[in-house]
Amino acid sequence: MDVVETCGKETTLSSGEPSNKRSIPSIDDDEVVGFENDAEIIMKKLTGRTKELDVLSIFGMPGLGKTTLARKVYNNPSIVNHFDVKVWCAVSQAYDRTTLLVEIFEQAINKECKIKENDNVADMLRKFLIGKRYLIVLDDIWEVEAWEDVRLCFPIGANGCRVMVTTRIEQVAKHLQHRSDPYSLRFLTREESWVLLQKKVFRGENCPSNLVEAGLQIAQHCKGLPLVVVLIAGIIAKMGREASLWLKVANDLSSLALGEQSMKVIQSSYDHLENHLKHCLLYMGLFPEDHKIAVDDLLKLWMAEEFVLNSETENMEETSRNCLNNLLNRSLVMVSKKKINGDIERCILHDVVREFCLRKLKEEKFMQLTVPYSPYQHLCSMNSRLCVYIHDDLVKQLDHCEYQFDKIPMLESKESTKCFGECSRSLEFIAHPNFNPWNKSNPLPLLVKLKLVRVLHFPDEDLPSSWPIAVQSLTYLRYLEISVEEFDFKWISHLLDLQTLVVDSSKFRRTSPATIWKMKKLRHLNVNELSLVWDDNDKAIFEESSTTMLENLKTFHSHRITVDDMNPRFWWRFANLEELSLRVEALPSCPLFPSVEVHTRLQSLNLVINPRGFFDSVGWESYFVFPSNLRHLSIGGCFLTKEMTLNIARLKKLESLTLRGGFPLGKIENRCWDVTNVEFRALKYLALNFMRMEEWKASEESFPVLEKLSIRSGYFYKEIPPSFADIPTLRLIKLYDYTDSLEVSAMNIKKEIEENTGCDSLQVLLLS
Repeated sequence: MDVVETCGKETTLSSGEPSNKRSIPSIDDDEVVGFENDAEIIMKKLTGRTKELDVLSIFGMPGLGKTTLARKVYNNPSIVNHFDVKVWCAVSQAYDRTTLLVEIFEQAINKECKIKENDNVADMLRKFLIGKRYLIVLDDIWEVEAWEDVRLCFPIGANGCRVMVTTRIEQVAKHLQHRSDPYSLRFLTREESWVLLQKKVFRGENCPSNLVEAGLQIAQHCKGLPLVVVLIAGIIAKMGREASLWLKVANDLSSLALGEQSMKVIQSSYDHLENHLKHCLLYMGLFPEDHKIAVDDLLKLWMAEEFVLNSETENMEETSRNCLNNLLNRSLVMVSKKKINGDIERCILHDVVREFCLRKLKEEKFMQLTVPYSPYQHLCSMNSRLCVYIHDDLVKQLDHCEYQFDKIPMLESKESTKCFGECSRSLEFIAHPNFNPWNKSNPLPLLVKLKLVRVLHFPDEDLPSSWPIAVQSLTYLRYLEISVEEFDFKWISHLLDLQTLVVDSSKFRRTSPATIWKMKKLRHLNVNELSLVWDDNDKAIFEESSTTMLENLKTFHSHRITVDDMNPRFWWRFANLEELSLRVEALPSCPLFPSVEVHTRLQSLNLVINPRGFFDSVGWESYFVFPSNLRHLSIGGCFLTKEMTLNIARLKKLESLTLRGGFPLGKIENRCWDVTNVEFRALKYLALNFMRMEEWKASEESFPVLEKLSIRSGYFYKEIPPSFADIPTLRLIKLYDYTDSLEVSAMNIKKEIEENTGCDSLQVLLLS
């Protein structure tokens, strides 16, 4: 039976969303095996017994499922309803006290905030928690000092407040003990291991009888460690379903010592990977511990480093995503967050897998003989190259002005010296995905020593004004993400191999993108301040007969752009565009898409429109005719007139629609969004955020296949149309900051569905 999850009006974080920054990885219910009794025991400790503050510690070895159990408890509806404030924070081995406190505080108040240097975050957090019943989860604490750094921020009262901690170190768990004894997590039984193994391998299908005996042996040899079960499942799922092959795996497992079990099993998974997948996995190990890796960025980084090349398809992004799916299927990488459409937004490495990656890199002296992936290229191809990972030790060495490459310790062996001496141009540097350890005051001098680097990623801090000079020598760049005061396309016009360009510019500057046409390999462009200037020489580019194109460009994002007669023709030159995101600064004076037939491959469109002048506009809706193959559309700050609504409804493939901060009609008419006679035939997800409408009308034909409805800050209208009870596919209604009448309408729809179908198929989430 689906449960209505309700948070009180002071609840700050919903079930299933433990953090906006570093939330734990999502785990499907069928992967959680053997924790039912443990979860019941822990929930009783969290909700019962003493009213005083209590700390419950869960401890056990890596891979035993501490985080999984804590997550199962944290997301349980009875826990969600019991606490006013819920916070989940991954602490990890390396942490910063201030950063940790800021993250806990932001989750507690449920919004990001700018903390000043003189702000006492610890005191702010303590004052906010006073009088509230809170649950704070500190996942993966390694040292007692981490607890001492934050414990005084948690007020001691009689509200039944709780802190739940996971740690792999028993002494840490005992030190944190208040009233409840530390909870030692047990190993899975053979039967539980076998259940988990079957679910991972067969995905709901029955295990063939000829594999049961071998499967039970594998389950037995996993020694009750869930991580080992999951990793082995990833291996045998790719094998033929033959008992002899499974028995060989079981025999190999039986010879492993439990202390090194995790590393040995990961090594076994690693050995079964193709070479290009090994490089992809080890690269992920360089991200910080517990880091939720943005998948879109990761795939672009893999492409830039040429770990994966297109083989039978021109779509390198698709090839890269297939590599990630391969690692996910082998359980070496875990899903952390999914997008609305089900695609993976963020992924994460288990601590044990990351530790293995770092060990492997150190064993290989941070070097790899990398071969670009191609099924038609032999592994001993002469085109292979020696790659050196930029790790913290190397950065410290390079930071000395007198440091020379021929003195690099890792290159002193005869083979390395030979390779370095004879093939010096093949020595390339794989950039560390996180550049925080670098010299923050001025990292540019290091770049002179890394001329063959392919990725430059400095997104968080402004580079010095001399950055264009330093970048001149980096002619092999394929990925450039920087935060700078000023930007001009001409400063990077020499980067002809560039695939990804992301620029956060803090100073407004009018720039000509004329030089961009030289960058034929550009695939992803994201420049926040894009005020374009065109001269007479540019006009020929925008003639319909012009062949000037960036045919490889897939995504184009700009956070500030005007729509005049020239600029729409700018992205008109990107015929194969798949994703477009624009913040339009002023009232459009011409159509956004001069010819909608051009962008037949456009799948996702995100528009944020500044409404200044809209009240005085006439006929502006005609400028918003969208390319017909859109699957995802998000619009912010506009009027939903009848014509605009019909323009959206004409999109026959549209699956998700997000409307933000707009009005359903003009200032004279009643603010009613009436879609009674409109059909969104393919729409599965609808989100209405901060919409200022007083009424909403719809028929059962309006949203025939809708699955999810999300409403945020629905203070302006009283109810969801009752016809939503007649949508057979509706599975979820999610309300944030809702009125009582809106809640009542959602519950009435749920009740009507139950009465009409006899099934509790609709879940209602009420989140404040």
